[in-house]
Amino acid sequence: MNTLLQTLFNGLALGSVYALISLGFSLVHKASGAVNFAHGSLLLLGGYLVAEFHSSLGFAGAVALAAVGTAAAAMAEATVLRRVRGTGAAVPTILTIGVDILLFTELARRIGGEVLGTGDPWGARVASFAGITVAQARIASLLVTLLLVGAFLAAFRWTRWGLAMRASALDQEAAELMGVRGERLRMSAWALAGSLAAVAAVFLAAFPSPGLDRTTGQIALAAFPAAVIGGLGSVGGALLGSIVVGLTQAAAAGYQQQLSALGHGVADIAPYAVMVLVLVIRPQGLLGSKELTRV
Repeated sequence: MNTLLQTLFNGLALGSVYALISLGFSLVHKASGAVNFAHGSLLLLGGYLVAEFHSSLGFAGAVALAAVGTAAAAMAEATVLRRVRGTGAAVPTILTIGVDILLFTELARRIGGEVLGTGDPWGARVASFAGITVAQARIASLLVTLLLVGAFLAAFRWTRWGLAMRASALDQEAAELMGVRGERLRMSAWALAGSLAAVAAVFLAAFPSPGLDRTTGQIALAAFPAAVIGGLGSVGGALLGSIVVGLTQAAAAGYQQQLSALGHGVADIAPYAVMVLVLVIRPQGLLGSKELTRV
């Protein structure tokens, strides 16, 4: 029973971090129609900025700086992609792969083989309740994600920005004719996605992880199946998909002995296996909608 409770909590904590990342994937896709494969490198940039400046600015100041810096980098990427707008979804998506290679190469050069600490206030402390032991960093990730996602959903539902985002997603041309400033809206979506990635980097590098290294950004790729499972472009789908992927990955890791017949590293491929299964049954994702094309 304790193993089950431990697995459930770990899955929810991991899913909460994935939610911040997959929400960024969905926001960018909803605003620009592109899949941003440089999102993992943006996450690594945010974590690197926290690691570099937490000693001089304090943890909170470093996170704020990282959120602003990563948002600026995301907006710069969006500006580059603006040059190829109108060429379909394939060209901007391929361009994000090029941006990812450039940004990751520079960050990997700076980080090298080191493991960087982010100076988070939770350290290696743990808490025990209901017969299970969990890292305080994972409790913090759940609380912070609930706060940020709750604030985002409230803004998405009750503000003019959220109304403009929803209208633009339904019919971009009609929304712009009604006064929605499409370029400003797209930039805000990219900036928000970058900021959320910076926050996610802090928790990916926190205990029980040893810290931030050059491979941390690759963990963001596990959040991409979460966005696809829920339905790429669907905000609710990104959250649901993140929970599914987090629980699946935690279950594969927690019951690794029982799954030994499948070989080692099952937890790493579990999100992609679930993604393939969902896409075979429901190609648009769990909460995604079918796109209608007029011929």
